[in-house]
Amino acid sequence: MTALWRRGLRPVAPAGGAAPVAVLLLLAQAIGAGSTGEGDAAIRAPERLVETGLYREGHPGEIHPANRPFSPQYPLWTDGAAKRRWIHLPPGTPIDAADPAAWEFPVGTRLWKEFSFGGRKVETRMLWRASDTRWVAVSYVWNADGTEATLAPEEGVPGAADLGNGKSHTIPARSDCAACHGSSPRPLGFTALQLSDDRDPHALHAEPLTPGMLTLAALMREGLLTPARSGPASHPPRIRTASPRTRAALGYLLANCGSCHARPGLIAGVEPFFREEDLLRDGDAVARALVGRLTAWAAPQREGHTLLVDPSGPEASALVFRMRSRRPSSQMPPLGTVVRDQAAVDAIAEWIRTELPPQPAPIQARRVP
Repeated sequence: MTALWRRGLRPVAPAGGAAPVAVLLLLAQAIGAGSTGEGDAAIRAPERLVETGLYREGHPGEIHPANRPFSPQYPLWTDGAAKRRWIHLPPGTPIDAADPAAWEFPVGTRLWKEFSFGGRKVETRMLWRASDTRWVAVSYVWNADGTEATLAPEEGVPGAADLGNGKSHTIPARSDCAACHGSSPRPLGFTALQLSDDRDPHALHAEPLTPGMLTLAALMREGLLTPARSGPASHPPRIRTASPRTRAALGYLLANCGSCHARPGLIAGVEPFFREEDLLRDGDAVARALVGRLTAWAAPQREGHTLLVDPSGPEASALVFRMRSRRPSSQMPPLGTVVRDQAAVDAIAEWIRTELPPQPAPIQARRVP
């Protein structure tokens, strides 16, 4: 029992008033694989969302004050879903930010993300660091009345929300989590750049900061990051570019492509790369490197290889084609969306048309998948 409290999840009593037990659910092998020591066989997620600690006890629907809201400045597109997010950090255990590109979260950290479509709550995902080597990633599906959310089955829930035009939102299978979060899952939208107080006013689908939301400055001020640094407070991180349009375009690509086209996704190492550290150092160089780059993917009705960003314009560019497509064989991102993000397609096309150089950069000699 004490070990469970250390992990930040309290025991719950099953129906019928039996003695408290941990409500358990083992994830797919791809999620948090490996032994994690004494008591790890008992690491499972509660059957009901109210038992995860998200809400204030005895007040259904009221977020517990220990769980802090946050909003990444470059949100991930999920078929137009409205989202709310919270994080719980165990008291006295700050995030280890010694490696700016890979924050280490303390055992007991929990993050939740709520998805709503058409004003109706559909699912809430939870990412929980249950031990030194195990992250638990699960989803909870809301009932039609929005009064209770229960653990989604391991294989996910197809047709969880009607999106119109014969399309629907699917709550993902637990094994799908590894495709974006990696074989050892970690938060993706909780980083120095995403929480920067220097918010991008042109960010696509930007969500306004509301009172009480955690930002990088708040994390530092409250001693929730270690080692403490003064630099980011006076110079908050931002994508380094000469153009506001390039800044917004790269931010969108980072959020929607970077989980795979960087580490730690299952196809980590596949170019082009959209890595936060590269964008903070020289976003313009990252943008230039896209132009004229050959890909190993061929567009329908075109012979040979296709240029990621064609100097002739966006209509000939694989980047725009694959963002526009929702065919399983060609769409990007490949998971998590069935509806085209038309606003992003238009913005990226206009960015290519007006901001990127008309000729390939000198380093574009390699083919990439």
